[in-house]
Amino acid sequence: MTISQLAAAAQVSVPTVSKVLNGRPDVASGTRARVEAAIQRHGYQRRRAATPRGPRLIDLVFNELGNPWALEVIRGVEGAAREQGVEVVLSECSGARTPRQEWLDSVLERRPTGVIMVFSDLDLDQRTQLEARSIPFVVVDPVGEEQSDVPSVGSANFSGGQQATRHLLDLGHRRVAVIGGPPETLASRARVGGYRDALARYGVPVDEALVRHGNFFVEDGHDEALSLLTGPNPPTAIFAGNDLQALGVYRAARELGLHVPDDLSVVGYDDLPVARWVGPELTTVHQPLTRMAAAATGLLLTLAAGEEPPALRMDLAVDLVVRGSTAPPRPRAG
Repeated sequence: MTISQLAAAAQVSVPTVSKVLNGRPDVASGTRARVEAAIQRHGYQRRRAATPRGPRLIDLVFNELGNPWALEVIRGVEGAAREQGVEVVLSECSGARTPRQEWLDSVLERRPTGVIMVFSDLDLDQRTQLEARSIPFVVVDPVGEEQSDVPSVGSANFSGGQQATRHLLDLGHRRVAVIGGPPETLASRARVGGYRDALARYGVPVDEALVRHGNFFVEDGHDEALSLLTGPNPPTAIFAGNDLQALGVYRAARELGLHVPDDLSVVGYDDLPVARWVGPELTTVHQPLTRMAAAATGLLLTLAAGEEPPALRMDLAVDLVVRGSTAPPRPRAG
């Protein structure tokens, strides 16, 4: 379909369609909605220019910045992009899982080489708007259910949950708690799923009182650990959904006069630099965040070049790094 045909379908002028396609703000909202509806209805997709205008840009979008996890991803994207002469524009969704339309309008106006979404997703309408402009996108660590037609890079979260829990079980722990992330996120569900699977394989019943969920930040790790450790039958080990939550567990144990790992074993997830700065150093599941980000950048640039990637979905392997925060449980008094 040509722009002229699209304009006729939407009953607007060709310049108006061009303005909408280029993210120009000087179009009435009702007219814009009519054009976008025609784009979606007819599956219009603009041909990508052989020679892109201006500098080559990647839009890197986070649901939230300000933590070491994001820094590792930024490092991976920036390094891979720099090798290809591509610049990076950084955006934040202010904690939301889906970016605002204002962000999308600015992207359409910039016409970047592509977009990388980190722990955030696009809704169907936003995907359609990018696809209509031939702006490819890749998701790092998808939030919702996996979709076969959405390019994405993640890690083996289920395996990571298994490895963390099996390590604690092998040490002799049987009261093992887990503090996952938000239950609506794919990574959290997979890690807790790995925890449940490991318990089942060892013949240890799951005590639902030991299964908690937080928000992947220190505060929730602290609060959930306090609740677990002051209960009538506290755990001897806690598998935290990420390293930040594990720091919260450390803080809760310290406030209660417990020593890690003598009184409580702790396992984290991610293997951020902070895992080696705390005392004792944190046993954690190494998630290759920088390599995941670099792989997502490579996948995006392959799509932007109009080439067919070997696969649209990649899951990188994880492995457990054993340090000083885990030990066999102390024998119970009496």
